[in-house]
Amino acid sequence: MDAEALRKYSALHPKPAGLTLQYGTAGFRTKAEQLDHIVFRMGLLAILRSKAVTATIGIMVTASHNPEEDNGVKLVDPLGEMLHPSWEEYATQLANAEERELQKVIMEICQKAAVNLHKDASVFIGRDTRPSSEKLSQSVIDGIQVLGGQYHDYGLVTTPQLHYMVCCQNTQGQYGKATLEGYYEKLSKAFMELIKQSHCSGESQRHLKIDCANGIGALKLSEMKPYFPQEVLIHIYNDGTKEKLNHLCGADFVKVHQKPPGGLDMKPNERCCSFDGDADRIVYYYKDTAGHFHLIDGDKIATLISIFLKELLAKVKQNFKMAVVQTAYANGNSTRYLQETLKVPVHCVKTGVKHLHHKAQEFDVGVYFEANGHGTVLFSKAAETKIRQLVKEEKDDEKREAAMMLENMIDLINQTVGDAVSDMLVIEAILALKGLTVQQWDALYADLPNRLLKVQVADRRVIDTTDAERRALTPPGLQEKIDALVKKYRLSRAFVRPSGTEDVVRIYAEADTQENADALAHEVSLAVFHLAGGKGAPPQPI
Repeated sequence: MDAEALRKYSALHPKPAGLTLQYGTAGFRTKAEQLDHIVFRMGLLAILRSKAVTATIGIMVTASHNPEEDNGVKLVDPLGEMLHPSWEEYATQLANAEERELQKVIMEICQKAAVNLHKDASVFIGRDTRPSSEKLSQSVIDGIQVLGGQYHDYGLVTTPQLHYMVCCQNTQGQYGKATLEGYYEKLSKAFMELIKQSHCSGESQRHLKIDCANGIGALKLSEMKPYFPQEVLIHIYNDGTKEKLNHLCGADFVKVHQKPPGGLDMKPNERCCSFDGDADRIVYYYKDTAGHFHLIDGDKIATLISIFLKELLAKVKQNFKMAVVQTAYANGNSTRYLQETLKVPVHCVKTGVKHLHHKAQEFDVGVYFEANGHGTVLFSKAAETKIRQLVKEEKDDEKREAAMMLENMIDLINQTVGDAVSDMLVIEAILALKGLTVQQWDALYADLPNRLLKVQVADRRVIDTTDAERRALTPPGLQEKIDALVKKYRLSRAFVRPSGTEDVVRIYAEADTQENADALAHEVSLAVFHLAGGKGAPPQPI
């Protein structure tokens, strides 16, 4: 390591005094002007990680659904998965080290993680459309070059596309070609093969309005349009030419506010969907003839996909284990429908994509979605091999046809991470194959009314949880209070959890009516305020 070069470049990307940030599920995320030293140092860390695992690592510059003035950076591990938890700690140490300590911290990481600095290293870089992203990815390149690494800068890509490229590269092309054309070709081919089997006709079935959050999704969908068959009639809104990224639009806005995005004119019963700023989340929605807005979130997406996969798996008559993974935020009626009607096992894990992904890997077919619309399906190596073998060798027509559909699903789904483009194509294919309208999909079950609130506290660490964050261990008496409040309402449940990034406690409640869900959420928020050191005025009724 060239200590002089490290000193020189580090001085060009100085750390602001007193700033401390932590690497979380979303990597680092804050105001763009505070990130220069962080992204430079993540360039350094990516090289160390690459040397440690002898593979290409990805770095994505994005703040996803955050406002345009924010930005962020996260690392992608060799198979397109999230950064390994032990390296999240190294990322935090390196980001917060004082300038004079930088070399020492790098050497400590090398020692702890058995990094051989003489090995080759390579990094793939991607960025979203924020005004700050180009300059920040240049700072990443500075970090990479200081430690003598190779890099390939993909420029503007969706987050899932970068995850995909990294996986392709490290599987020597087995997963696909590590190019945008390779991504478009793989997905569109699988999609076209799937909808060949569809008997549904009618223009309205094929029209889809897509709100791209004024982000990277609009750019990449436009590039992909020539790869789609003529039957796919997608209409892109919020394409970034007029308004700010994520402003009053995008998947997060639609989910949180339970209303359509600005910039998209909805007619009754039209099928619409929204991506988030970096195109790794998707939610669907429509307005009925009475003008009521209906949101179809990650829970209903997981349910639709599970119904389709379960039918195909039954036809191939293999003993595959399938399960759905959710978090505590999943609507109670979705869990009930999956377990009781579909008879699919459901597992609940802590909030955060890495926890869902990890759990889903335990099954032959693991479907996971957060309620916010981030999710995908994982197929085990053994299941994938068997399915591809059945396509080639199965004599029974029905079994072979089901295996072919499963094979195309495997190719259409981006198994590295939630991918709005891939998930959209999966959903559109299933709706076409099953001849379902968006209203019929929505009618599978009715969501229980729910409410999300947050309470400011002096220190979020006073809340400690267990049972996949569904029960509070501390402060004393809080869980007992929540249990007593829940008993007052029908079909109700509530839980509290500390935010991962700020001193607030998040509260979720659901019940048989919206009025009761609101009342329960308010009462729980008061309990948190009084027992967990609330700040400011006590929460007011909704």
